[in-house]
Amino acid sequence: MRRIVLVILMISVAAAAAMGQTNSSSSSESRPVSSPRKVDRAAAYYHYALAHMYEEQVTMYGRSESASKAIEEYRLAIEADPSSEFLTSGLAELYVKTGRIRDAVLEAQDIIKRDPSNLEAHKLLGRIYLRSLGDMPGGNGSDNVLKLAIDQYEQIVKIEPTSVDDHLLLGRLYRLNNDLTKAENELKTAVKLDPNSEEAVTTLAILYTDEGDTAHALQVLSAVPDAARSAKLYSALGATYEQRKEYKSAIDAYKKAIMLDRDNLDAIRGLAENLLNDGQSDAALEQYKVIADANPEDAQTYLRIAEIYRRQGKYDQALENLKKADSMVPDSLEVSYNIAAVYEAQGRYDEAAKLLQDLVKKTEKSTETSYSQADRNNRAIFIERLATVYREQESYQAAVDTFRKMLTLGDENARTGYQNIIDTYREAKQWPQATAAAREAVQKMPNDRDLRMVLAAQLADTGDPEKPLADVRSMLKGAPEDREVYVRLAIMYTRLKRWSEAEQALAKAEQMATKPEEKEYVYFLRGDTYQRQKKYEEAEAEFRKVLAFTPQSAATLNYLGYMNADRGVKLDESLNYIKQALTLEPNSGAYLDSLGWAYFKLGKYDLAEENLTKASARMGSDPTVQEHLGDLYQKTGRLKLAAAHWERAMEEWGKTVPAEVDTEAQAKVQQKLDAAKVRLAKEQGDKQ
Repeated sequence: MRRIVLVILMISVAAAAAMGQTNSSSSSESRPVSSPRKVDRAAAYYHYALAHMYEEQVTMYGRSESASKAIEEYRLAIEADPSSEFLTSGLAELYVKTGRIRDAVLEAQDIIKRDPSNLEAHKLLGRIYLRSLGDMPGGNGSDNVLKLAIDQYEQIVKIEPTSVDDHLLLGRLYRLNNDLTKAENELKTAVKLDPNSEEAVTTLAILYTDEGDTAHALQVLSAVPDAARSAKLYSALGATYEQRKEYKSAIDAYKKAIMLDRDNLDAIRGLAENLLNDGQSDAALEQYKVIADANPEDAQTYLRIAEIYRRQGKYDQALENLKKADSMVPDSLEVSYNIAAVYEAQGRYDEAAKLLQDLVKKTEKSTETSYSQADRNNRAIFIERLATVYREQESYQAAVDTFRKMLTLGDENARTGYQNIIDTYREAKQWPQATAAAREAVQKMPNDRDLRMVLAAQLADTGDPEKPLADVRSMLKGAPEDREVYVRLAIMYTRLKRWSEAEQALAKAEQMATKPEEKEYVYFLRGDTYQRQKKYEEAEAEFRKVLAFTPQSAATLNYLGYMNADRGVKLDESLNYIKQALTLEPNSGAYLDSLGWAYFKLGKYDLAEENLTKASARMGSDPTVQEHLGDLYQKTGRLKLAAAHWERAMEEWGKTVPAEVDTEAQAKVQQKLDAAKVRLAKEQGDKQ
């Protein structure tokens, strides 16, 4: 009993000091009080001390019966000193602790009515709304709570304008509310108040990065002197460089982050990702192994290790790591999907298809309304991969039937499904079916501009191009979205061999490009246009621009490598480029053909035959692959086989629409075939 009395006396002294400060400060602001009452501070101190004791029992021992006693004592204390904001704030906080949120809100609101500039009451309400926001699902309710939280923190920063933390929090709330301008202003204020605040600087940089404004993000982060940079700030720098595709700078930033914090697995993971982006797969692998050693239960790391091994063609090691991941997360759809990808790379199509069929079945629901958007997107990925496996086996109808399952999975997935169906029919050289599918897509999704352009391109390929071109030009609205229209026009003009118009459309698209990837695509298309005109130096310059942005662009590596190998120039460099492309996409029949052709040009005929045969197994209907095999067999003294492949090439050219026919190449194949037939007939005659 004596101990309790001593505690009460000690608390009373502290409370007296606190309440005395509160009352003295509030009296200087001439706060309006509805009805002055007699103040009995001694009684207030006494009841507050008891309230505090009961509150401690609730906090320390979970005694719920003490909560009611604490609340009652707070009320008696407030009755004795109605003007004490210290006491009313304490009661409101107690309401929060005991889950009586409504009472806490009402108490805080009552304080604010009496004193609109009461900082603690605003902060209490702000904390309550933030907590409620975190507990609520999305929807109108959470939107309303977000607005209430914003309102409180707007008041808080007016009352206390020098608090970096409050400006930071308000900036984050604005960001959550998609009010980006206000978010930026609050975060800039926080940085101005404390330029060395790591939290303020990185949060503002992340805002710019999320908006795609990596230049401003980099400017904010770089403004912090090297000596003041922490591991967290270097990691933010690395992430910004990564988004800008400046992978070497990202690698350097992450290395500095790790030097400051060697146990920072996130920084090590960032380093690994950017080493991989930069084509340093072995170095990336070493970093992922560091993460696996530090955290051997991290299934995601084994997935990344497996992905590297798959790219390197080390399929057994890829499967070994996927099995490790599978043992940790046995029901993971992602692990099964990656195993299927390895099987596909190995040419084990039936096993890959079986796994993917199981994934498609597992993600099927009884009704369309049962799918969340995440469910739809996952299911679309599995369906698309399964259909692609069928297409690689040249089982075109099975591929089309499978792609059609994407059409009920939402607009973006439906669009992708239709585009894949059209591409599959085109690959199968079933041009009328491709056009019919494009018409169906536009009928089902008439407001989808991309599908309308796909239909126009299909019609331009298979008939009079003028109306389809006019239809696409009519989509130009003088808006930023025109960039995509100019890109489509450039592709159509290139296929129609209208070079000047193609180049003009690409110039317009480049002017409107604001993101690095948009500019890259223009460079790639311009390189393709130049190459078709046999402007090889200009084409190479464009392709090298792409690689300066994205060294791991498989399509560009292959195109540049094949273009030069075909001309017999820079053969060693070309071979290296094509090998890099195959490392990134080991299943590509086109890249295997390029590799085989580069070996042919180098005189390495065994390697040429090995890779050209693999290419033919994956894309036997491609006339260029058949021509290359014919040339190889002629060079190695197998003229009859050569003639058979040249004849197959001519058959495939004959099935191709004019826009896809290389008339010069077709004529050369015909000449070689005619000469071979004459020679074979002569040899046959000589034998007789």
